[in-house]
Amino acid sequence: MENVDLVIRNGKVFNSYLKCFRRADVYVLDGRIYYIDVKENGKTEITAEKELDASGYYIIPGLIDIHMHIESSMMTPRTFAGFAGKCGVTTVVSEPHEMANIKGLNGIYEMMADGGHAPIDIFYGIPSSVPSTNENLETTGEIIDCQAMKELLERKEVVCVGEIMNYRQIIRENDLEITKFLKYLREKDPNFVIEGHCPSLTGLDLAKFLYLGIDGDHTEHTLEEIRQRFENGMFVELQEKMLRPEILDYIRENRLYEHCGFVTDDTMADKLYEEGQLNKVLEEAIRMGFPKEEAVYCGTYTNARRMNLRDRGVLAPGKTADFALVTGFDSLEPDYVYKDGKLIASKEQAGGKLARAIQPRESQSGESQSGESQPGESQPGESQPGESQPGENQQAGNRHIFPEDYYHSVCIPVLKPEDFQVCVKLKSGSVQVRVIEVSNGRTQTSEKIVSMTVRDYKICWEGTGCLLAMVLERYGKNGNIGYGFVTGDCLKEGAAASTYFHDHHNLFVIGENVRDMQVAVERIQELQGGILTAFQGKISAELPLPVAGILSDRPVNEIGPALKKVRNSLFQLGYRHYNPVMSLCTLGLPVSPALKLTDRGLVDVIKGEIVELVIS
Repeated sequence: MENVDLVIRNGKVFNSYLKCFRRADVYVLDGRIYYIDVKENGKTEITAEKELDASGYYIIPGLIDIHMHIESSMMTPRTFAGFAGKCGVTTVVSEPHEMANIKGLNGIYEMMADGGHAPIDIFYGIPSSVPSTNENLETTGEIIDCQAMKELLERKEVVCVGEIMNYRQIIRENDLEITKFLKYLREKDPNFVIEGHCPSLTGLDLAKFLYLGIDGDHTEHTLEEIRQRFENGMFVELQEKMLRPEILDYIRENRLYEHCGFVTDDTMADKLYEEGQLNKVLEEAIRMGFPKEEAVYCGTYTNARRMNLRDRGVLAPGKTADFALVTGFDSLEPDYVYKDGKLIASKEQAGGKLARAIQPRESQSGESQSGESQPGESQPGESQPGESQPGENQQAGNRHIFPEDYYHSVCIPVLKPEDFQVCVKLKSGSVQVRVIEVSNGRTQTSEKIVSMTVRDYKICWEGTGCLLAMVLERYGKNGNIGYGFVTGDCLKEGAAASTYFHDHHNLFVIGENVRDMQVAVERIQELQGGILTAFQGKISAELPLPVAGILSDRPVNEIGPALKKVRNSLFQLGYRHYNPVMSLCTLGLPVSPALKLTDRGLVDVIKGEIVELVIS
């Protein structure tokens, strides 16, 4: 009589090869699938240490998110991973270019160290565009050069080159660090996965991008751009904003399921806390008519294959025993989640929400891993998700702590009222200025030309329907302040400020009046990082982000609600965008069309150069 660790009986088990569900028993041994016993095969003579009944449940492979940035959750890796695990996500490939822009190679290693205590597997992409453009367009805390990329390539946690964002520069003659690394990679490992970022790239330019071996893209596209990507052999990664009827219909009609996968890219803390992670992207796709079997397939199997993670993404003998039990597909919030055959999360039957997670698995340092509880059982002394245990975020047991200097990373001088004035050479009259226009429904912006009055060499912008925007270099390198104006579906009163500001993460402040802008900047300095709003001289809502100015070391049930208050405050102050937090935080991203603001000034993203604020 053979013996295994666990058998889960009577579930509707997803077969990734046949793309169908079959009633079967799942046997697990030493963290891997031992046998899938389909019911028509008859009784199997295998005993198990533990036996569970999954009648009424669908059993699907653990979800695999291959393009995401943990920093977008504003949580430390371990905190993020604990909550993602409850959403049925058992593997993520994170690209830590946000932290790398601030703290360089050391920042990446700190992220890896913290993630080493997570209950799910975290793999990494090599940040390939730090800075996302170059030092002439933005100032960052650190850079990742070719030598640093080579060093990261030797790490076992690294499975790909992260998104190459300077996509227009790289297809021209250049001396970029990533170009040097791609040449090195072609000799060392020509089949290594390389992720791209190429919004609006088509035709010959797209071909040049693919010719370099960059064959994945996750960015926002029109249907024609999507067609060109599929036709040219690119792996298409669909995040939530790409779940549009014409895109999903095109994939269904052409049966392109093998060549795409679902990803999250960025999931803000409040949305993560309230709605979920990759499970919600699949859920939405299914709601829009994407076949449920193909949705599961594209959230597990194709993603695993894309990253050469051949040991997972499917429930079959020898594969990692990562799986989730769900009751249906209207909601993909799992009742139970298993990682390496161990229960890591369960849903309280009365509460209706995933209410806890098992303690982390054994870390590389050899610290002990927790025992497994049965579904519905609690472990003595176990905390609810998001609740702090004694010693949380301290170097106790298997907790990781970030270095002290990560908590003192916002270095700007005290601003005076005159720093909030935009001066020109003209004493009086009017000038034409470039203005960033925000549009609901997209994070890309457009350029608008607006006439403004000048008095005593200063632009009189208040009352024009435009907001003053400033980016303050916060690493103590040059003291730059970039000035611009913003209009459209954004703030109508008050101010907002953030050090979470893609990708350079300098301090950004925007406002309808100087008083609120100054209050916002002073509070950000005091917090040493965060995102907040101000109105009538007082702070309205805030989320402190003291870890390198972009992460919180607080539990998820504090981070999520705090960010929601900021989001709601942005709405109350007039922001009319489907995701005001993301819109706000990408107004300085110089690789996202069309006009953005950095500490160096206004960036024409298409041209890849700084342009004058005043035209005439």
